[in-house]
Amino acid sequence: MFNIQWKEEAVKDLQKLERDLGSRIYKKINSLKENFDSADIKRLQGSDLFRLRVGDYRVIFEINKELITILKIGNRKNIYKK
Repeated sequence: MFNIQWKEEAVKDLQKLERDLGSRIYKKINSLKENFDSADIKRLQGSDLFRLRVGDYRVIFEINKELITILKIGNRKNIYKK
């Protein structure tokens, strides 16, 4: 079982989204606590970060032991740009 920690940037990203979409993403993130293996998760190439796919949106996060830290949330077009 994992704990979830949110970075301030990720909270702001979530608040900018429409209510329905934000709610859907929030529920998907919370489901990682118990059902980590059932989600559409991939490791980002050349990085220790992971991404969670929720429709056209991506959640970028890192894992440290039993802690998932949510870093960024955004549309798939823009999320990978640095």
